[in-house]
Amino acid sequence: MRVILAEDSTLLREGLVRLLAEEGHEVLAAVGDAEALLAAVAAQQPDVVVADVRMPPTHTDEGLRAALEIRRRRPDVKVLVLSQYVEKKYATELMSENIEGVGYLLKDRVAQVGDFLDALERVGAGGTAFDPEVVRQLLARTSHADPLAQLTGREREVLELMAQGMANASIAQALHVSQSAVEKHVNALFDKLALSHTTGYSRRVLAVLRYLGS
Repeated sequence: MRVILAEDSTLLREGLVRLLAEEGHEVLAAVGDAEALLAAVAAQQPDVVVADVRMPPTHTDEGLRAALEIRRRRPDVKVLVLSQYVEKKYATELMSENIEGVGYLLKDRVAQVGDFLDALERVGAGGTAFDPEVVRQLLARTSHADPLAQLTGREREVLELMAQGMANASIAQALHVSQSAVEKHVNALFDKLALSHTTGYSRRVLAVLRYLGS
């Protein structure tokens, strides 16, 4: 894949450049701020952008806003954002539109090389990759009328794994149950959450994440 990196930490940025090159990916540019990221995307033809949420000059949400702008200008470009902490506002904003080809990882996950590369491949292929901790905190949100309260413990586990980007076969393996059992849980939780019928794995995840972000 053709990748553009945006990370203000020189050490992490150079480490990612080396890792991606070793894995056979082409790093088109590696920059340290959001302005340079937008310029690089305009000048190049990347498949995926990997961007830190917080970058200069204010270190608040420059990277996230740049990622959203890239998605608006170039919907063909996939985006994987990195964050030091779970920032629900940013995660919700990122998933508020079409999230096919979008991912949100905590930087601790980058240290798990296999997990990071798997997420990058999944996003690059048009799927989703959301950090398990991000999903857990979104699922843990409470309100006066929490629609998730009606789910069973197993249905919540299935929903959490779905939101991470797993297909039914992977969920069955993770929970040590049959795939048919997972399919029954999926159908049940969609009925309980009053989600419209969707076809296709990424569309299903999109519906779940949109619901959680609503």
